Order: sequence, then structure tokens, then C-alpha cells
Amino acid sequence: MTFAQPDHSIDLDTLPRMPVWVTSARPETLEDVAFLSGAALNHLHLVLSRVHLPHALLRDRLALRAAVACVAFSGRPERAGELRDAVHLLRAGDLPGPAGATYLSWRRAAERPVSIKALGRALPTRETGQIAAWIDTGQGAPVSRAAMVLEAVLTEAPRAEVPALILADAALAQAFGWDHLLPLLAGGLKRADLRKRGDDLHLACHRALVASAVEAVRLAADLARRAAHLKAIAPKLRAKGASDAVEMFLTREAVVPAALPLPDRAARRLCDRLVDLGAVQELTGRETFRLYGV
Repeated sequence: MTFAQPDHSIDLDTLPRMPVWVTSARPETLEDVAFLSGAALNHLHLVLSRVHLPHALLRDRLALRAAVACVAFSGRPERAGELRDAVHLLRAGDLPGPAGATYLSWRRAAERPVSIKALGRALPTRETGQIAAWIDTGQGAPVSRAAMVLEAVLTEAPRAEVPALILADAALAQAFGWDHLLPLLAGGLKRADLRKRGDDLHLACHRALVASAVEAVRLAADLARRAAHLKAIAPKLRAKGASDAVEMFLTREAVVPAALPLPDRAARRLCDRLVDLGAVQELTGRETFRLYGV
């Protein structure tokens, strides 16, 4: 899932749509739910093969979704806005706090190709040997592999929900041959699901992946349209460094103006210009400490 320069001649409406029967069915048995999750994931796999998708941006947006879910699992009150602030407004030497650390783990897990080294960077409190051993517990079909890794981690470390879910998504990505982890499971599971084991956990994972694959396909189509619009208006931007700034918006879920490769005043003006052109959104609703995203 490497990001490539979009081809603006491609009609984004030709992205394959998730079949209606995947979302309308209400199956109860493990066999039926497994069939639907396979169909949903295969459809997502086809969508991800489209090179004009902003893959890094999609992963970053799904990482935020996964982090919000994990923070809720832990009983903390922070939601998406607070997680963005905790990470994007972090000053040098500051600690992100528990919720911010969760978000950073998901972002780091998704931003680099899947490897034990990359997973170790995302989960610095875990030994790489332990990470490799947990990943190796996954066997069989993709969802089974993910569920087995999830169960192995939570059995050994019941409170390690974030490492368990990151490694389960990594196992799923490896099974599908995806270069990068795509955060999926956390956004579809319920807190009670994390206490399940065996077939009950497998069933919960299949259900979660149906819901998350549907959401990922919807989000991919939305971000592809938004990214194409940003690329289309990019030639109108005359500020020095604007092209590099556009690339940042195409790869990051949220951007603080101070992070852009322009002087502070020019960066703020560029963000305001992009908002006026409908290319990015201001995400906070505040007058100061603003964040922007596609």
C-alpha cells in the first residue's frame, strides 16, 4: 500500500463499492460471519490496490480511529480532538500522556512497512523478541491469524490491549500481503470482546472486520476525492514551499501550521487559503492552536 502520485484522469466514482449484501446481512453463525468478513476484506483489498488513493493519509485517519477506541477501552474520557492536541501540539521534551501515547503507538505502527523493528518502535515497552513470538502464534487464514495473535497477547498480558490490537492488525496485514499495517480491529471491537477467547473471539473479530472494512472503504473513497481536489488546486498556490506543504496534507491526518515548511505567518495564510478553496478543513473550531486536515 505505497502512496503514488494520483492520476487525475481517473474517475474516483469508479472505485468499487462494497456490495449491499455485505452490510445488510445479519448472520449469527461463525461460518456465515466468516464468509461476510472474507468478502468485506477482499473488497477492501481491491480498493487498496488503487494507486491513486492517499494510502498514508488513510492509514493515519484509521490510526486515530483505533486510538480513540483503545482510549475508550481503558476508561479514559479523551476523544479524537484531545488525541490530536496531545500529539500535534506536543512541545519538545513534553510527554504526551497516556492517551497521546496510545495515539503515537498507532501512528508509528501504521506509518512504516510492517516489520518486527517497526513494531518495536511503535511499542517501545515491549521486547522485539516477544513481539516476534506473539506474531508467530498466528496461523491459518487472515482473520484466524489475527484472532490468534490477539488472544495470545491478551492471555499473557490481559491489560495490553494496544499491543494486542496493533500486533493482530500486523498479522492481518502480513496475511494479506499488505506492505503496511491498516488499523482495523480496534475500531470494530467492543470492550467486552477483548475478554472473549476461542471461537467467541474469532466471531467477534469477524464481525469487527466487516464493520471496519466497510468504514475503511467509505473513508478511502472520501479521502481520494478530497486528495484529488487538493492536488488539482495545488498549482494555484504561489507560496514558496507550498508543494511540500500539500504533500504533508496528503500524508497526515492533521497538520499544525508551525509544522509546515514555511514561515509562521505564511503557513497560517496558506492554511486559510486552502480552507477558502475547500481543499482542507480547520479541525478544532478554535481561534488559536488550530489544526488542519484534508
